[in-house]
Amino acid sequence: MQAAPTVRLGLRENLPQFALLVLVNAFVGAMVGLERSILPAIAEQEFHLAARTAILSFIVVFGITKALTNYFAGRLSDRYGRKHVLVAGWLVAAPVPFLLMWAPSWNWVLAANVLLGASQGLTWSTTVIMKIDLVGPKQRGLAMGLNEFSGYLAVAASALATGWLAARYGLRPEPFYLGVGYVAVGLLLSVLAVRETRHHVAHEVRVHHAGVDSPPLSQRQIFRRTSLGDRNLSSVSQAGLINNLNDGMAWGLFPLFFAAAGMSLRQIGTLAAIYPGVWGIGQLLAGAWSDRIGRKWLIVWGMWIQAGGIAVTATASGFAGFATGGTLLGIGTAMVYPTLLATIGDVAHPSWRASAVGVYRLWRDLGYAVGALLAGITADLFGLPAALWLVAGLTALSGLVAAGRMSETLAKEPA
Repeated sequence: MQAAPTVRLGLRENLPQFALLVLVNAFVGAMVGLERSILPAIAEQEFHLAARTAILSFIVVFGITKALTNYFAGRLSDRYGRKHVLVAGWLVAAPVPFLLMWAPSWNWVLAANVLLGASQGLTWSTTVIMKIDLVGPKQRGLAMGLNEFSGYLAVAASALATGWLAARYGLRPEPFYLGVGYVAVGLLLSVLAVRETRHHVAHEVRVHHAGVDSPPLSQRQIFRRTSLGDRNLSSVSQAGLINNLNDGMAWGLFPLFFAAAGMSLRQIGTLAAIYPGVWGIGQLLAGAWSDRIGRKWLIVWGMWIQAGGIAVTATASGFAGFATGGTLLGIGTAMVYPTLLATIGDVAHPSWRASAVGVYRLWRDLGYAVGALLAGITADLFGLPAALWLVAGLTALSGLVAAGRMSETLAKEPA
């Protein structure tokens, strides 16, 4: 309580703690990258799964678990503090690399993805909330760009590393040794160095929202407002769901699509890294750009560019075409991802912002499950290209919804 009067908001003012959270989120993203390029191959070659829907079941359980955990992470971080939730997320992740190394059946892989989804919901949600707390009302787009940059660049680097290790040493267990290190470092940093940020929220309310009353909202009211009632928040929620729907498709079907075109394991690992790599780096520019030009049209055009990237991939037959499609998909996702989170920071009052982030991330990460099921069933019935075209169409439609429903949420600076 004594530190509250000296609290300051802003990225520069909180740079050491902000940079630490960027680093922690890199290890969070790297945990997802463990699976990105090689788990579909493990499903086919070691567990002899033939149906696309069965292969993509690991993404379904990951997405559902992460989505539900996201929702509760926002509520828990308001009640018990951000740091406690972050540390709990790393503890949940500890068994994951060992389960993936030694799983004797596919059900063990599914169990590992339940734990991975829960861990990601707790850790990634908390790093997002803590960065929004630290920077205050300015530079939210830049803050979210830095957060998502670190996470998804680490996804790409981890996917590339596991693909290389799998090509050199085999699919298991060597690629998953990396995960043991990710958990150890992430947990130690979270326990020993990360500091609580709830007092920054209280300071923001006093300084930037003085005289602006926000009536107390129940969790049901926050859920309804974020999901349907508020035109901007609900537009963000549907765009997030469709964004992760196409990401779930890319995660599960792209490696199979590339393998069917004759790509090697090393080439598949490289292609699996291009999309999140461009996505991660691009967010540095897109997040800061949204602080200057606004949120709405970055979201709309980002969804449309994603749709174009998937369409290019569906029509390609070689490495160059697949790389081009992945690059476009990464650019579009970079435009959307930090901007959606910054929009929530613009619209939601600090007193219920963490819970609104949790609701948004519930809908967004349900997209993994919806995308994996929809893409898997479509691929089983009509083939892999049909699944890609269906997801491209849904992504384009999501951009149309945002164009018609959203208004600009970035507050104009007083003249």
